Amino acid sequence: MSIPQISIVGRPNVGKSSVFNWLAGRRLAIVDDMAGVTRDRMTFLMQEKGRYFEIVDTGGIGINDVDELDEEIEQQIELGIQGADVLMFVVDARDGVTALDQTVARRLRNIKKPVFLVANKCDGQNWEIESSEFFALGMGQPVVCSAKNNRHKQAVLDKILENLPEFETAEDSELEAPEMKLAIVGRRNVGKSTLINTITESERMIVSPVAGTTRDSVDVRIEIDGKSFVAIDTPGLRKGKSVRTDIDFYGTHRAHRSIRHADVVLMMFDCSQRISKVDRKLCSYIESYYKPCILVVNKWDLMADHMPTERWANYLRDNFGSLWNVPIAFITAQDGRNVKKMLNHAQMLYKQSLDRVSTPRLNKIIRSALDHHPPPIANRRRPKIYYATQIGIQPPTIVLKCNDPDAFPKSYRKYLLGVLRDTVNFGEIPIRMVLEKRGSSDAQNELDQQRVRVSGENQDGHKD
Repeated sequence: MSIPQISIVGRPNVGKSSVFNWLAGRRLAIVDDMAGVTRDRMTFLMQEKGRYFEIVDTGGIGINDVDELDEEIEQQIELGIQGADVLMFVVDARDGVTALDQTVARRLRNIKKPVFLVANKCDGQNWEIESSEFFALGMGQPVVCSAKNNRHKQAVLDKILENLPEFETAEDSELEAPEMKLAIVGRRNVGKSTLINTITESERMIVSPVAGTTRDSVDVRIEIDGKSFVAIDTPGLRKGKSVRTDIDFYGTHRAHRSIRHADVVLMMFDCSQRISKVDRKLCSYIESYYKPCILVVNKWDLMADHMPTERWANYLRDNFGSLWNVPIAFITAQDGRNVKKMLNHAQMLYKQSLDRVSTPRLNKIIRSALDHHPPPIANRRRPKIYYATQIGIQPPTIVLKCNDPDAFPKSYRKYLLGVLRDTVNFGEIPIRMVLEKRGSSDAQNELDQQRVRVSGENQDGHKD
């Protein structure tokens, strides 16, 4: 299963960012007495009692932003809520129940996800007694704490663990083959709706030379060769300064949401047009969410006789250097040329994103990479990696336990990612690699890894 997300929500100035930093154990989010400092979401990967999860800081619900960015902030909050597995509703114990707290509570009651209440700023016993008034919000008994004075942190963490989704077992995953969700994105008039119509062999979407014909994200269920999946047609995006109407704004919002919820993204380009700022922003957004992607060059029938595919491929590689491993497809959506081949490739990427690598194999790969090219010396000593393990899928998330995460430079992390791509089945999809400092609770895990290294056994107990 993917890494569970716990989104921290509430009205402005109740201490959400303070709680986020407190749980993370480091100062990541800006904390200020002025309401509305947090605008974008911030995430941090945590481990507690053998479970991994991400905490997500969000902006204040109901903020009146001084720069008139209320809609943009609300968009980020909504993404945080929709993408969460668990919601932590934070209130200010000193202020008591406010009208805006009640508004937030009504909004969260309509969401079919676990929600628990945290009363922050309980700096003493008296405040903890006063917090009982929050029962009126209908969210059950609040967990009382104080991020500022480090009170009852374990109670908050225990509440998170209590609400986390259960581990997915092999039996659960085999009950029903999940449908791949395929988001089709790109700027205006690159042929997204034409591609949908070609795939479905019907006039499912309105196709017009007028840019911006599609104004909402549309889900279309498709079956090819006995395999079903959901294709999501999205509105074409415009430059930020060209977003002038509510329709444009919400079209952008829904396109971003489709990317976030997709399993694989088809990023479409018109071969007769140069790469634009909108294209770069979309690719950056896809990359930031670790989404498997295919760069799709459409209308290739217009260029096939004038330009070799290598030239356009190099053009893409030059503009998107960080996506060097992403596959490129050259298609003509109107007549279906190479479309089925592209969809088969998307299915392959989806399967890669669901794959797992055993801990013994990962450690063998990392150990070999360290022997072949040791990390550079930092602060007069060479940093160490003790062991590696995969903790999640979609994206494949690999944690490397080490003595000092900051001692590994970006270039060396890139080297390790390259080794992983070359040796495991993640060659064309994003890998999220996290370097994490080994704690005392990891001592037994390290002993287990040493046992595996000495015995040379794989997970089935057979010799490698």
